[in-house]
Amino acid sequence: MSHHAEKSKGLITQNILKYTQEGLREAEDFLAVEEPLQIEIDGKPLSITMRTPGDDTGLAVGFLYTEGLINNFQDIAAIHQYEENTLNIVLATGVCIDPRSSERNFYTTSSCGVCGKSSIELLRLQSDHNLINNRFEVRTSTLLSLQDVLVKVQENFGLTGGIHASALFKSNGSYVFHSEDVGRHNALDKLIGRSLMVGKIPLRESILLLSGRASFELVQKAYMAGITCIAAVGAPSSLAVDLARENGQTLVGFLKNHRFNIYSGHEYVRG
Repeated sequence: MSHHAEKSKGLITQNILKYTQEGLREAEDFLAVEEPLQIEIDGKPLSITMRTPGDDTGLAVGFLYTEGLINNFQDIAAIHQYEENTLNIVLATGVCIDPRSSERNFYTTSSCGVCGKSSIELLRLQSDHNLINNRFEVRTSTLLSLQDVLVKVQENFGLTGGIHASALFKSNGSYVFHSEDVGRHNALDKLIGRSLMVGKIPLRESILLLSGRASFELVQKAYMAGITCIAAVGAPSSLAVDLARENGQTLVGFLKNHRFNIYSGHEYVRG
């Protein structure tokens, strides 16, 4: 198994020393690749994000959309990845994004998507999709089945233990697709970007499953994509719960095979 072949999947192999009860021994381990991606707009740098290579186009499109910088995929004329870690987006005629006027510092890391934002007010972006009157009911049995499906399709996590996933399901629990990245916000941007590119936004009749925690930014990104139901394997933050309630989103946390907590939208979860 070559080093390069694994990197193309977002993985590399590394020789390490493994300690067990039998002592130290040499072993081969899989690591999730983390590299910087510079996103440019018409040749001018906009953002640097630490990500797992793979579907950089979806990541960039999703990032621009969930940050409110583009309104639809038609705002983009072309996308060029002329270097492995640099992607240039050419805007359509008449569309303008001025990074200086956004009042943001878009440098992000794989672990923190919001640490570069200049103020909390700038986080509360307005979605084009009103979710208050577009909720749908989801069954408890459907929610309890989601994690098993994600485990089956999330190949890289099983190898590294260090990859986040965002997965999309229909309201009946049937799997649609998922995205993976070392950064949880990047995984969701990839998923939303790919959905935007194929004309599936807003994702009103969908369930979003997050493989880790539900942060404020992930709830906000889901809101921008019109997602009404979010289920997270981990814990939500207090701001995430506040935002979900404010937006009219159903938010479930600590989802396991036999239990979960409902933090918002309990009236839409049926037994």
